[in-house]
Amino acid sequence: MVSATLENFFSLQEYAHKALWEEGEELWHPLMHLDAYLSRFAFVKEIKIPEHVYLEFPERIAIGKGTVIEPGVYIQGPCIIGENCILRHGAYIRNGVIMGNHCAIGHAAEVKHSILLNYAAAAHFTYVGDSILGNRVNLGAGVKCANLRLDRRPVVPGLSKFGTCIGDSAQVGCNAVLNPGTLIGRDAIIYPLQSVSGFVAPHQRVGGKAHAS
Repeated sequence: MVSATLENFFSLQEYAHKALWEEGEELWHPLMHLDAYLSRFAFVKEIKIPEHVYLEFPERIAIGKGTVIEPGVYIQGPCIIGENCILRHGAYIRNGVIMGNHCAIGHAAEVKHSILLNYAAAAHFTYVGDSILGNRVNLGAGVKCANLRLDRRPVVPGLSKFGTCIGDSAQVGCNAVLNPGTLIGRDAIIYPLQSVSGFVAPHQRVGGKAHAS
């Protein structure tokens, strides 16, 4: 098994919040001190907030230049949204989120207490809870990153809620479910309608395509 270390999953070379990771930490450790990082941040909005966008705790919300926020989006601080992102109508961002640049959150998608690296995309009707999405990760419509065990036991030491860590350029097909604590390596592909747990190695394919007869 590939070890769950930073270099096997994410490149932080162009990420503005690389300070979230420290050498030798577990891959998911930034989720443990995400709130502390946000508490030290200077929140600045570099765009005009459109009408019919709701900001809760607006003094703790940062939005980078070039970002587009459609009407009907709900954003709860503390939250950092990078440059040139797009948040579609009905998106819900809550309870401590950091997005890099060029991220996309689709209609009726919810992102909670998570970290998104550059160009990460969570399409419509997705749920991303207590998770880390790498650079250029794409979640298809209806993907769920489950973050709580049914027996309520800790998912990993120190985290009672933990969804998934998805490595750079990995792709997850529509309506897949990623169970709590799932780790997906770089460039992996999860086909639609899969239920995935444990560790998916870099470049691995999970599931298969349906072929018409």
